[in-house]
Amino acid sequence: PQTLPTPTILFISFKQLDRIIIHQQVELLEAILGTETSSKYEIKNHLGQRVYFAVEENDCFDRNLCSPIRSFTIRIADNMGREVITVNRPLRCNSCWFPCFLQELEVQSPPGTIAGYVVQNWDPFLPKFTIQNESKEDVLKIIGPYATCGCFEDVDFEVKALNEMSTIGKISKYWSGFVNNVFTNTANFGIQVPVDLDVRIKAVMIGACFLIDLMFFENSLDGL
Repeated sequence: PQTLPTPTILFISFKQLDRIIIHQQVELLEAILGTETSSKYEIKNHLGQRVYFAVEENDCFDRNLCSPIRSFTIRIADNMGREVITVNRPLRCNSCWFPCFLQELEVQSPPGTIAGYVVQNWDPFLPKFTIQNESKEDVLKIIGPYATCGCFEDVDFEVKALNEMSTIGKISKYWSGFVNNVFTNTANFGIQVPVDLDVRIKAVMIGACFLIDLMFFENSLDGL
């Protein structure tokens, strides 16, 4: 059978999706020993069917010393093992006191071709990000809550138009229960966006979800 090119694979998978579920897989070694291991994720559609899986690549030094601000490459592949999205995050600052060196993440789809960027915006109170296209033109905003601890409830980061007035979607960190949150770092996220959003921007939204996870929910007691 003829192999479809990567852009076609992505288009078919994402075209009709308005909800994407990201489930971080349980790492028993991390749970038992308390050491930080490479993150692995399943990316599912609204029916719970896996469409992609993702694996973080970096070294032990980055994971255990730099943890929430660590650099990484996340490779996202389809169920046939074909890489369709690459997410690159350099080591940068995570503090509003250093506004010149805030987070910036690059998303490639297909690998080697820029799909867009996620750029952290300086704000003294709220988590704010801008979604940019391949030309670094602003497309959407993401604004999180003042407190991201999520006491026994979901935490929503709203996806907004550039004027920040209208909300068109959200990235949600789902509350997954006391035992899971205390003893593992695993997380479940949902991305809701308009069904007609450019598939490349949908890919960038997945990158934004990974960035939000590591910036705000890396600690094992998240969600309490």
